[in-house]
Amino acid sequence: MPTLPDTPPTLVKLGQGRRGLRGVVREVGSAAPGVPRTAFDLELEKRLLEIGLVEGAQVEILHEGFIGRDPIAVRVDSMCVALRRREANAVLVDCAAAVPMTLAAE
Repeated sequence: MPTLPDTPPTLVKLGQGRRGLRGVVREVGSAAPGVPRTAFDLELEKRLLEIGLVEGAQVEILHEGFIGRDPIAVRVDSMCVALRRREANAVLVDCAAAVPMTLAAE
C-alpha cells in the first residue's frame, strides 16, 4: 500500500526536525551504513552517548536558534541540552514511538 504524500516519515534525523518534534532515539552514529567511520565520527558518537542520547531515550526539540535555526535545544528524557544541527544529524529518531513527556520537577 503506498504512503500518503502528506504523511511524515517515521524515522528522521534529529538535526532535520523542527520545534515540537518528539520521538524515541533509535540509532546514534554519523556515518552512513557501509561508509568507514572517521575519528571525528567516533568522538561525536561517544559525546552524544555521554550526554544521554542513547537508544530508547525520549527526545523533543524545544527551541531553535534565530540564525539558521541553529543551535537547537533538545529535551533528552528529563534534561535539556543544546546541539548544533550538524551534530544532531547523527541521531536517528522514531517519531511514531513518541509518548507524552513530563519533567521530573513537575
